[in-house]
Amino acid sequence: MSGLFASIIDGVLVGSVYGLAAMGLTLIWGVTDVVNLTHGSAIVAGMFGLYLLTSTGVPPYATLPLILVGGFLVGLLLYWICVHRVIGRPPLMSLLSTFSVNLVLIGLGTAVWGTALFNVPVALPSVSWQRYTFPGTHILAAVLTAAIAGCLYVFLHRTRLGKAIRAVANNRGAAELVGIPTTQVLSLAFGLGVALAGVSGMLIATLFPFTLLSGDAYQLKSFVVIVLGGLGNPTGALLGGIALGLVEGLSTPFMPVSWTLVIEFVLFVIVLIAYPNGLLAPRRA
Repeated sequence: MSGLFASIIDGVLVGSVYGLAAMGLTLIWGVTDVVNLTHGSAIVAGMFGLYLLTSTGVPPYATLPLILVGGFLVGLLLYWICVHRVIGRPPLMSLLSTFSVNLVLIGLGTAVWGTALFNVPVALPSVSWQRYTFPGTHILAAVLTAAIAGCLYVFLHRTRLGKAIRAVANNRGAAELVGIPTTQVLSLAFGLGVALAGVSGMLIATLFPFTLLSGDAYQLKSFVVIVLGGLGNPTGALLGGIALGLVEGLSTPFMPVSWTLVIEFVLFVIVLIAYPNGLLAPRRA
């Protein structure tokens, strides 16, 4: 029983980082109506950003603002390269566009780094409570995730620019009628989503080893999370990530790890059938 309790708590901690990754994907989806298939590459970019910066002597967690800003700028670039011209066109166009760019990024990364396993050692003291011990990296990752999610919530609900993003997500045509520059807002939302994906990759890299192809698995988890939390709902994505972490925490003590992904996708299909827009999908005017 003690092992199960520890697995659940650790699952919640790790699940919050899954939620952060999904927040970037669902923000882009909710505002631009584009399924961003470069999401996995953005997560991997955050992982390798941490690896490269720490190899030059930068403390691991000091890389977070650098990766956040770098991810935002890369996101703006990706928007104008592969998304801007397909906004408002059939969904297949955006899928093919972002998928093509994703393949290019993976190909370039494989040519440079291959598919070897990388690891970034992060030394933090563990936290013990009674008979339970929780890694300090997992706790700090969850705390940073909560702080970033809180900042995003304040930005979207308390700032003029954040309200413009929500207005475009709710009704782009009406937003244009009241003078909101929707093209700039769409690019901003895309850049912000990529930045969140990069930071989540950086935090995941402090928890687990990774390869250049690790992004695919975390991208799939992000899709599961946003269906659980509701399409286009960043707050729901965080809750969905925690729910996914709970599923992993509850299943790991009783079955092989290889079955965890099967359970996650069974849950994904069940929720998708019962709630096509997600459990906590926001309403649109």
